[in-house]
Amino acid sequence: MHERAIMRLCGNAMLAILLAAAALSFPAVSLAAEAGNSQTVPGQSPSLTVDSDPVRAPESPSPSTEAPLKKQGRGFVLHTDVDEVVLNATVVNGNHLVQNLTKDDFEVYEDGVRQNIISFQHTDLPVSIGLVIDNSGSMYKKRPSVNKAALDLIEASNPQDQAFVVNFSDEAFIDQDFTSSVNKLRDGLSHIDSRGGTALYDAVVASADKLVADGKRPKQVLILITDGEDNASTLTLEQTIRRVQQLSGPVIYSIGLLFGDEMDRGEVRRARRALELLSTETGGMAFFPRNIEQVDDIAGEVARDIRTQYTLGYHSTKPASIPGFRRVQVVAHAKGMGKLEVRTRTGYFPTIHPRKTAVASTH
Repeated sequence: MHERAIMRLCGNAMLAILLAAAALSFPAVSLAAEAGNSQTVPGQSPSLTVDSDPVRAPESPSPSTEAPLKKQGRGFVLHTDVDEVVLNATVVNGNHLVQNLTKDDFEVYEDGVRQNIISFQHTDLPVSIGLVIDNSGSMYKKRPSVNKAALDLIEASNPQDQAFVVNFSDEAFIDQDFTSSVNKLRDGLSHIDSRGGTALYDAVVASADKLVADGKRPKQVLILITDGEDNASTLTLEQTIRRVQQLSGPVIYSIGLLFGDEMDRGEVRRARRALELLSTETGGMAFFPRNIEQVDDIAGEVARDIRTQYTLGYHSTKPASIPGFRRVQVVAHAKGMGKLEVRTRTGYFPTIHPRKTAVASTH
């Protein structure tokens, strides 16, 4: 039997306290622990340990996983700068990707103030990917096509990418941890047990937490595929977006299978709005195919979008000690192309790294 690990989320009371502190906690607990048994249930792995505070504490800082790579020999070397704000940006002219821009063609603004771009790359950087797939009852007939599209996306991506699989209904399960093996991902996606509700927001936050805690690639992406609106989460849409922004990533690409007669117009409208906000606020895109046959083409478009992005870095002119959300805008210009559209995350929350003080010796 394939090993599974369950991602559990905090209750409403604890959530309110943590939100007030601007740091949510989403620990994972195994089914054995839930039953009060410290032993592992046969056929299950031990509980998955998800970092309870992926926005790293000052005493144990981790380098940004979005930091630029530099070519060295046949591979890449990760160079980190904890104070650098890194943006992955897609530039389009109409429906066409623009891939021939230089550093001088970009301008970056934070809260309306122009910033000095200190790093620039236009390279197919390896990506850490979370495949977050709706496993609720209404998805049963759609899963074969969805699974094929997800695997095609992985095969069309950088060979150094790593991905994990989360199947969710009213709970979120990791059915395959980080791997570059398409066969292992196929096995993880094959765990179709379509039933229950749709705790989409909880699944997104838990998956984002895992991506930041365990992802080793310089870019981070969630691929979210669902056919309905959230009806089972402890979190709201606004809380979910805020949490992802607190993590300074990842980019969310959403595919909403909102066709058919399962939902009324109001439900479709609410589901569409939620997926659009999750994607646009994080620098991704939301897609709404008219039928299941279009999903595979959309997966190919997502793969191309990820592989053709520009990576821009800057040091904010605003001190990190000033709290609050920083709104970011990226502008691109190119001769003869007219107005270009730049898609990137809308902003971020600064991470404060307190200065260490020396302790005088008593001897």
